[in-house]
Amino acid sequence: MNTPEALYESSLTSLKLRARGKVRDIYDIDDQTMLIVSTDRLSAFDVILPEPIPGKGRVLTRVSNFWFEFLKDVMPNHLANIPLEQVLPNTEERAQVEGRAIVVKKLQPLPVEAIVRGYLIGSGWKDYQKTGAVCGIQLPQGLQQAQQLPEAIFTPSTKAGVAEHDENISFAQTVELLGQELAEKVRDASITLYTKAAEYAKQRGIIIADTKFEFGVDEKGVLYLIDEALTPDSSRFWPAEQYQLGISPPSFDKQYIRDYLETLDWNKTAPGPKLPEEVRLYCAKKYHEAEVKLTQ
Repeated sequence: MNTPEALYESSLTSLKLRARGKVRDIYDIDDQTMLIVSTDRLSAFDVILPEPIPGKGRVLTRVSNFWFEFLKDVMPNHLANIPLEQVLPNTEERAQVEGRAIVVKKLQPLPVEAIVRGYLIGSGWKDYQKTGAVCGIQLPQGLQQAQQLPEAIFTPSTKAGVAEHDENISFAQTVELLGQELAEKVRDASITLYTKAAEYAKQRGIIIADTKFEFGVDEKGVLYLIDEALTPDSSRFWPAEQYQLGISPPSFDKQYIRDYLETLDWNKTAPGPKLPEEVRLYCAKKYHEAEVKLTQ
């Protein structure tokens, strides 16, 4: 399923495969570091689709690395600053993952996904229409679809396995999982990271409606930003010039794929349906556009 333009699954023989996630392949390097490869796999509704989005993994890597650098004063991240040549001296293996692989510190990942919502959209909008709240957080009456919230809110979820669905949890449940001090640190860091990034992105013509962060801790308990950061896979990006209240705005992210999948007779369980080539290429184009707007 790999092609010259797309990598569905990496196959490195010089390193031990640790895990394959929905998008990333992870390899052990040594006791302190590992290699994360962002493939071109796409997951939607927590199902890995059978065909890749050409070049997506490289876009995710470049965008994440941009944000890791931009946000390093807010929080340290997992990048180990070790060149790829050092861990993959074989030129053929290196060529397979060039531009989509990073060397990172081994940290203990936290068992929650830290979701921050700045706008009322998606499952949050559905929740609000039914209950007047989002994930148990009460909001003012009369808000419209896609409206900016009075302030960004932290709505964590469980971290599901590859074939499972994430589930929203309350802050009290987050405290049960992490302890009071760490839960508060994660919440406060998530909102600070989102707010700084959203302010920057808006100046570049992109509204970050919501995003998902992941965190890990080292042996001293220091909190790190890990995995990916503010990519079109982990965020909802809207073009600012097309934003308006009352509709779900067009996006630079995989919402386009989700919207297409919603038109199919598919029950959102594996196996996922095949995507037409024009849908995959359009998605690749939107990811690239988001990268250019944010980083150039």
